Amino acid sequence: MSTVRLSYPIPSNDFIAAGEASSNVKKILSQIGIPAEKIKKAAIAMYEAEINAVIHAGGGVADVEITAGRVVINIADNGPGIPDLELAMTEGWSTAPDNIREMGFGAGMGLPNMKKYADRLQIKTQVGVGTTVTITVNFA
Repeated sequence: MSTVRLSYPIPSNDFIAAGEASSNVKKILSQIGIPAEKIKKAAIAMYEAEINAVIHAGGGVADVEITAGRVVINIADNGPGIPDLELAMTEGWSTAPDNIREMGFGAGMGLPNMKKYADRLQIKTQVGVGTTVTITVNFA
């Protein structure tokens, strides 16, 4: 299998378009025959990162690289950054405003779910600069 590279803009505060990138990646992984449990892991982790970029960072970009052995999802934004990454990794902790919570988002499970479903999770963040989340899901 040759390497597949995909790139998707992630819109700011657009909850209708949010999730389109992860949905498309899920479809592609299915079409190339990746096992369902691996597709689920990649789709959930990517969706959580995508939604975080929409809610907290004014959007961003998702770059995806699919090879025979894994998928690497890189979501980068120019948002406010995460002041306390350790605290942000705590289940239930969220900085989402009330209007976002009323829509059913912002429950504080985004980063914990990324960690749970990724085989490898890297988060680079700098306050005032932005955040880059790299999610790797191995197929074997």
